Amino acid sequence: MGGGRSREALVAQAQASIARGSKSFAFASMLFDKPTRERAHLLYAWCRRCDDIVDGQDHGGELKLDSSSTVDRVEAIRILTHRALEGQPTADNEFDALGQVASESKLTREMCDDVIDGFALDAIGWRPRTEADLMRYCYHVAGSVGVMMAHVMGVPLDANETFDRACDLGLAFQLNNIARDISEDDAAGRCYLPEEWLAEMDIPPGQHMKPQYRKQLVKLTRRLVDLASQHEAAARLGAGQLRFRQRWAVLAAANIYGAIGREVVRRGDAAWDRRVHTGLFNKIRHTTAAFKEAISGSFEPETMPEWTRGRLLVAARMAGPVADVPRTPIRDEDVRRKED
Repeated sequence: MGGGRSREALVAQAQASIARGSKSFAFASMLFDKPTRERAHLLYAWCRRCDDIVDGQDHGGELKLDSSSTVDRVEAIRILTHRALEGQPTADNEFDALGQVASESKLTREMCDDVIDGFALDAIGWRPRTEADLMRYCYHVAGSVGVMMAHVMGVPLDANETFDRACDLGLAFQLNNIARDISEDDAAGRCYLPEEWLAEMDIPPGQHMKPQYRKQLVKLTRRLVDLASQHEAAARLGAGQLRFRQRWAVLAAANIYGAIGREVVRRGDAAWDRRVHTGLFNKIRHTTAAFKEAISGSFEPETMPEWTRGRLLVAARMAGPVADVPRTPIRDEDVRRKED
């Protein structure tokens, strides 16, 4: 595994990637023990690389797509990912990094395909019609990554409840990110607000960033962040099943990303005048609060989220391609066994 590259080289490249691509995740991941931190960085590097290939960019920034088809890019991602999982070299550090962490953490092709299916939706210009569509997309691009992170942290394979809560954390992250990035996504021709939500607010498709609809948009953003808060609360409960440093890191990340959504809501109609981010002082404050919670334990939510991992998995499989018909030979009833 690792495409013939040394593990140390792959880890160093992954650490450089996360330092450029996500200061918040890089900060929280420093709370992990070294083996978990390295595996988390290897997984992040693959996720970041896939995202950049689809968008034709390098570690975020303005979308600058080249002339190649995004559908072809997604297919290339899938091929390289499968090669990496089979232990073959890919000539790409980040895909080789996936092969390395997959071999260490029992990550499967199905898990990786769940993530890639989210990129495939973006590649065809998909937009959610209902809240169920939105949550299915969030499962693909973030909830499934949360499940993979639980494997990276060594969660036992039969600990389904913990995997459910890991999925909740990913969903919370993505919902907060969508709330923060509404303006940037609109500039790139994307919208993750369900069409039914827009219709409820009498916002015509593609017009949600117009000044006359800003008050309605603020209400929809609050709805997104409320959804995120529900899943965040459930994820905090699951963190109690992790080892202390892992629990601390997860709670710190929940605090940091949760603060993004809450700040978007606090800013109201000025939320997209400049991008919301969490400064170093606030990261330290959120990490300190996470330390206290990691010791004392998290409160159980009054109600658990409506959108469970099981429900989203069913939705994802139902929306996927039809499975091949088994080719098991059927016994010819006209043929009798010869007597001995």
